[in-house]
Amino acid sequence: MGLVVVISLPLIFFCILLGVGCYFLGRARGRQDLRTNPQIYGVPAPPPGATTSFPSPPPPPHTKPDNLANV
Repeated sequence: MGLVVVISLPLIFFCILLGVGCYFLGRARGRQDLRTNPQIYGVPAPPPGATTSFPSPPPPPHTKPDNLANV
C-alpha cells in the first residue's frame, strides 16, 4: 500500500514567487536599515551623567628574582 502525495503546479509557482518576493523585500529593507542606522564598532559611549572612572594600571609582569637564578 503506497502513499501518493499530490502537489499542484500553482502551489509550486506560488512558493517560488513568495520566496523571490521575500528575498528582494528583505534585501531592500536591509539596505535601507544600513543607510539609516550604520553599524558602529568600538567601545560604546557612557550614558549621559555617568562618572568616568579609569581602571588602575595593570601590575608589573612577574619576573624571577636574580638571587634565586643560580641556586
